[in-house]
Amino acid sequence: MAPAKSNLLSYAALAVSAAAYAALAYATPRTNFTQLLLLYAVVFVAYLFVLNQRFSLRHGLAAALLFRLIFLLATPALSDDFFRFVWDGRLLAAGVNPYLYLPQFLMQPEAPQVPGITPELFAQLNSQAYYSVYPPVSQAVFWLAVQLSPQSITGSVVVMRLILLLAEAGSILLLWRLLRKMGLPEKYVLLYALNPLVILELVGNLHFEALMIFFLLLALYQLFYHRLVWSGFAFGLAIGTKLLPLMFLPFLVSKLGMRRFILYGTVVLITVVAQFAPLVNQQVLHNILQSLDLYLTRFEFNASIYYLLRWLGFQLVGYNAIFILGPLLSLVTLVVILSMASVKKLGSVRRLAGYMGAALTVYLLLSTTVHPWYLTTLLALTAMSHFRFAVAWSGLAILSYAAYRTPAHREDTLLLMLEYGLVILWLAAEVYLYRQRRSHANLNG
Repeated sequence: MAPAKSNLLSYAALAVSAAAYAALAYATPRTNFTQLLLLYAVVFVAYLFVLNQRFSLRHGLAAALLFRLIFLLATPALSDDFFRFVWDGRLLAAGVNPYLYLPQFLMQPEAPQVPGITPELFAQLNSQAYYSVYPPVSQAVFWLAVQLSPQSITGSVVVMRLILLLAEAGSILLLWRLLRKMGLPEKYVLLYALNPLVILELVGNLHFEALMIFFLLLALYQLFYHRLVWSGFAFGLAIGTKLLPLMFLPFLVSKLGMRRFILYGTVVLITVVAQFAPLVNQQVLHNILQSLDLYLTRFEFNASIYYLLRWLGFQLVGYNAIFILGPLLSLVTLVVILSMASVKKLGSVRRLAGYMGAALTVYLLLSTTVHPWYLTTLLALTAMSHFRFAVAWSGLAILSYAAYRTPAHREDTLLLMLEYGLVILWLAAEVYLYRQRRSHANLNG
């Protein structure tokens, strides 16, 4: 295809995408799965088309930021977690520890009266009987959003979205620079920057993986320059946004060696403790652990291997054995990650990112709960490689929203089988081809 014609079609694809994103942002409730699926298919096909054209990288990055800006004034359509963000922010603004009380307790007459903590807001929460589990960096953003817009939920949402949009701009810039450092094609940054799931779930639906990914990429970038203190500080902030990066610490031991990791780990520990110390006491720690235990032993959504084991459990014992399977699969994940981290040494940041992506893949495949936005971190890490199964997964993960077609939130088994069947086949094919290339390279060497 001639370059001029290719560029023209790419611009047309981006224009169609902009219109589809506007419809997704302002006119697509999650109960309308058919409309959601059709619009997502449009933006995903356009995304794949642009990736495969000789298209201006700067124009692609400008489009990526524009698509995110489209969501600026929209109410998150596919997630209602933002109500809990505002709830926690209003507690902090009133000087009340958000980890200390269950939302349902604060509705009792004997509970402390907090401005903005109303029955109307309480009714919107999807976690009325759970203690907050959002770490301190996220809580700081909730607090700031409420401070800047104390009366308006919409205003608080816009403040949070602006912060996440800035984080996403930073992540795209860092990923671009990391790809240059790794000797990989710069256009790989578009795998993340233009990915519809990333755009829709992070800035669109207000998920704080956006901030965590920024700090995680910043930590990797600082490692390139051997700035252990700054990298450790950024890594500690990533943990303070979401606890997920804790699983990557064993790989940093392999990358740095024990002597250098002692310094690195000390900086991470000080950063994390400094964040949690003002809010955490023995009662708060108990509350947080209780919520994490509920996550492991009660929550289930869009899982793969766990659902197979759950079905087997029903056949053998006649009931849902999640209280056994959840902790067991977490233990298996830990063992696999420690085994992967036992390699002699991870010499490069690129190899470190690859192992982090592999560990996250294992975690997601063994998890009892895989919300679509969980894949965004995997997309950022695998963009620094030649693996593309995460891109395929990001296209198929939208099928999980079929569960919201009815108030009962019943998942569609056939769609789950389609999603994971294709993802696992794609992953298996890529791993096979990767091993073949390595074997061929060794023979030639």
